[in-house]
Amino acid sequence: MTSSPVEPTGLRERKKARTRAAIQRHALRLFHEQGYSATTVDQIAAAAEISPSTFFRYFPTKEATVLYDPFDPVLIEAAAAQDPGLSPIGALRATMGFIREQLPEGEWERERQRQALVFREPELRSAVMDKFAEGIDLLAGLAARRTGRAADDFAVRNWAGAVVGVVLAALLGAAADAEADTLEVIDQAVAHLDAGLPL
Repeated sequence: MTSSPVEPTGLRERKKARTRAAIQRHALRLFHEQGYSATTVDQIAAAAEISPSTFFRYFPTKEATVLYDPFDPVLIEAAAAQDPGLSPIGALRATMGFIREQLPEGEWERERQRQALVFREPELRSAVMDKFAEGIDLLAGLAARRTGRAADDFAVRNWAGAVVGVVLAALLGAAADAEADTLEVIDQAVAHLDAGLPL
């Protein structure tokens, strides 16, 4: 994996994915350098060498450049492709290692910074809760594929909600640590859940 974590098929889709990734990359750099609140859409567009109107074709708001997460679908697909004998949680944990090995260092560092920004900025932290609701749907779909049960099965959705809950708690706890390894934090959270959440 050398470019985007999500590699669309057609030329037009690949070009759009590269443009979206470039806009997000410049936005995150500017947020890091001058602060989220101080950065404007015009500045992001100028850094990405596009017009503001082009910016809005890819992201409806400045906030969306941070909330856009290209990694969730990759993680779910990688987890779905793990050994069928693994439990859904086992597949998720195996995927952490896969992502770490496959993702270029600079790309993962940008993702780590993006997640830290989301949990550091109050307006982003409240907005990201909708994304975690989407995460429940993604994880329920994964569990359904691996267990043969329906994605709307009570136990399947409970499991998905539990995974999202422990990951959210872990990421909130790690947000203050600039050196935190996000993949390791997520893996520890999922392992704790798998062990029955002992205290």
